[in-house]
Amino acid sequence: MQLDKIITYHKALSDATRIRMLILLGDGELNGQVLADKLGVTPATITHHAAKLREASLIHERREKNTIYFALNEYFIRSNATATADLIFKNQKGGSSLPMKETDVNDNLKQSVIRNFFTQDGKLKHIPSQLKKKLIALGHLIDQLEKGRTYTEKELNEWIKNYHPDFATIRREFIMHQFMFRENEVYELNPPEMWAKWETLS
Repeated sequence: MQLDKIITYHKALSDATRIRMLILLGDGELNGQVLADKLGVTPATITHHAAKLREASLIHERREKNTIYFALNEYFIRSNATATADLIFKNQKGGSSLPMKETDVNDNLKQSVIRNFFTQDGKLKHIPSQLKKKLIALGHLIDQLEKGRTYTEKELNEWIKNYHPDFATIRREFIMHQFMFRENEVYELNPPEMWAKWETLS
């Protein structure tokens, strides 16, 4: 079981300066100089810590001329926290589970997405724009991959093309929503506990 993403996430949160940066960014986007002034550190220190936060997908960066602006990646902050709790408590007896009625609703939605977005021979017609439906479609695709196997980028691209021509977008979505992780251009499935959970979305 690969825990790299969860470990990277918690390492990123193990420094007080990085926590303070995230708290400040909770009020909105800030550039590196402003963060440095507010925290009483050098811009180089901000750059160093921002690299750690970016590596863990906790922040976004954008450049405007010579200025870099930082913003929270709220979705990944929340999803990594949830994935950690799910992993720790997954075998707990009497753990939380969806009521049967809600489970039925989710099952119906999942089957509806598969019917509407996939052809009878399993090809993806188009990538859903709504996040919940997109995660269902990606999860349906990822279930077809061989568990425990590593894929080169070329192999993964060829596999995706069996289902949809835009292999680059789908490959990025697999990484973005933590269905897979990449290291040295080699791709492997993350444990299901780390996958983005469409069931928790409204």
